[in-house]
Amino acid sequence: MRAISHIDPVTRTARGLTAAALVSLLLGGCFGDSTQGPEPAPPAPSSVSPYGLDARPANATCRAWPRPTAASSITLEPYADVTVEGVAISMMVQPPKDNSRWYFTELPGTVKTFTGSGADVSTVLDITPKVRFGGEMGLLGIAIHPDFPEDPRIFLAYTGGDPIVLTVSSFTTPDGGATLDPASEQVVFKIDHPDTTHNGGHIAFGPDGYLYFGTGDGGGGGDQHGNPGNGQSLTALLGKMLRVDVDSGTPYAIPPGNPFAGNPPCPSSGRTTGECPEIYAWGFRNPWRWSFDRNNGDLWLGDVGQGAWEEVNKVSMGGNYGWRCREGAHDQNSAGTIGCDRGGLIDPIAEYKNGAASSSITGGYVYRGTQDTALRGRYLFGDFGSGRIWAWLPENASTPREPTLLLDSSLYISSFTEGNDGELYVVSYRGSLHHIVFEEQAESGAVPEKLSETGCADPADPRLPASALIPYAINSPLWSDGAQKDRWLAVPDDQQITLQPDGDWDLPPGSVLVKQFRFGGRRVETRLLMRHPDGNWGGYTYEWNAAQTDATLLREGATRDLGYGRTWTFPSESQCLDCHTSAAGRSLGLQTAQLNRNLKYASTGRTANQLATLDHIGILSPEVPDATAEPQLPDPADASAPLDDRARAYLHSNCSGCHRPGGPTPSNMDLRYTIALDSTNACNATPQSGDLGIGEQARLIAPGSSANSVLLNRLSRRDENAMPPLGTAHVDDAAVILMTSWIDSLDGC
Repeated sequence: MRAISHIDPVTRTARGLTAAALVSLLLGGCFGDSTQGPEPAPPAPSSVSPYGLDARPANATCRAWPRPTAASSITLEPYADVTVEGVAISMMVQPPKDNSRWYFTELPGTVKTFTGSGADVSTVLDITPKVRFGGEMGLLGIAIHPDFPEDPRIFLAYTGGDPIVLTVSSFTTPDGGATLDPASEQVVFKIDHPDTTHNGGHIAFGPDGYLYFGTGDGGGGGDQHGNPGNGQSLTALLGKMLRVDVDSGTPYAIPPGNPFAGNPPCPSSGRTTGECPEIYAWGFRNPWRWSFDRNNGDLWLGDVGQGAWEEVNKVSMGGNYGWRCREGAHDQNSAGTIGCDRGGLIDPIAEYKNGAASSSITGGYVYRGTQDTALRGRYLFGDFGSGRIWAWLPENASTPREPTLLLDSSLYISSFTEGNDGELYVVSYRGSLHHIVFEEQAESGAVPEKLSETGCADPADPRLPASALIPYAINSPLWSDGAQKDRWLAVPDDQQITLQPDGDWDLPPGSVLVKQFRFGGRRVETRLLMRHPDGNWGGYTYEWNAAQTDATLLREGATRDLGYGRTWTFPSESQCLDCHTSAAGRSLGLQTAQLNRNLKYASTGRTANQLATLDHIGILSPEVPDATAEPQLPDPADASAPLDDRARAYLHSNCSGCHRPGGPTPSNMDLRYTIALDSTNACNATPQSGDLGIGEQARLIAPGSSANSVLLNRLSRRDENAMPPLGTAHVDDAAVILMTSWIDSLDGC
């Protein structure tokens, strides 16, 4: 265990940068997180109370509201008045630059098109002689090049041959898209397939311009294709999300950010040693339909279960999503399976039980269209066997990962699709196309639209906190792109905060944490993190108007240009809980070692220790009789503190929310401050999600060599390989300097 320093909470003198210095250094990339009031001052005269507050403020207004329930339902309307002859439609797509034309695929091997709202259907391509059709086999996927028709390629995924081969090929159009030339086929992938089932086969171009390809585990029960099975084997192309660059090589190049980009391409049958560089993520059974959120690039995937659970995954590069070790969030034949003892298996975002009615998930899309619905920004998906359509609304879940049912249809849903305008459509295997229409319903637990209406701000002047709010500050702050932050907490009058043995604080239901983000004198965002009355957590963000008179609820997240070379990222409601993980207790900064510091309380003008003050007003349980006996995190910006302590404190506050036992990452790192360096699974550890071009010497933390440390490499960038992966657009330059110095100073673990 690491020893956390103890200090005198009353006599501690100011250390590190002043608030004014922080503002002046903000645009230079230094630690830019200031809090209420100046740094700790010398002790007050003995005639003045040693506590910052005399009594606990009454809280009649700032209380967590009930969790909102779904405010929309959906109906399906026949689309485009198009008569589609035959059955077995697998997929429909729209060219990226043509809002009038659609292409759809039929499983036997034909591609067809229609334009407008009632034009006749015509055949674009017929490759039925190449396609092996039946059961889960056939023409499975279609992807149109982002520069089509200037780049005349359309890509298809299909099964063929005996034994089965899963093929991805491009075909070119000679006439702007009316037809595809069957003689123009250029094979991208050929993957040997041991069975007729679990083919995956969905293909799509990502927002990065690369081609993604989802493959199943090879078929049969339990992924019995060697040990650890295809899903867990990094030398096989099956059971994976693959990513390649079809514009820079023949037949493709490996994107430099792929986890195993330095290795030679894998053959169609895989190999015995050397991870396949085509791999983007792994641990899938049969990824049947997946999509990118057009607003933020998030990759949502439906993975068909074995026999008990269907699951929705939000996929990140280098992630291991568990199969065959896990089915959904549940153990699955892991005993004796190589690789199942590795840390970092990522559980699904949502799941539902597989039964007589529901049998096979069909992944969908995050709705980003123009209909007036509370479901905008929410992920919709369905089930092939039952025709049911759900939305992932975490605030509605009565049990973890439970989706919200929107509609029971009679369709065999083979895929969803998204138009160029963001509207969503359902493709039925039996030959029909449908538009999703959203219908508003009365909303319960409605979220206030204005900050001034939340009860957590002074209604006469929303720039000021409500009288119920108690200010607080922390020792080691989370990097927020250089913003200055003000923090408050509000707890129901009859409740207390429970101090847990590990130092984390358990806030009672009804509690609200308020964080305000400023640049200089301008407020940009006020964020409310609350524990709803039912015990579940939710996050809500309010964007300040130009006049600085109030802030408006922003449900879906956004990115704003602040000028002077800075952008600001507002999180969506779901993204708030991506960072405020359940493994870390949701509140993150509310920890004894974080709050053990002095704060100037504006209401009294006194500077006092926060733990002593909160204990004095009776809000903590158990009591804290002596704050000097409690642990304290150092400030990473305090140059007088030991380098090792400063670096570990930064990792604790910025990384350990996810990188700890039970966290949502594909790594088994444990970056909490109290964990000895040699027990973090990071020091001198070989990276499992790519070396980022460093080479064979790459380690997560390479003692004495910052140049070979993947952790520092990820911290130093803001691309798909960045850490953290969301919520920040600018590198923390001061942290890069700090971590470089620390790693270079290490002589071992």
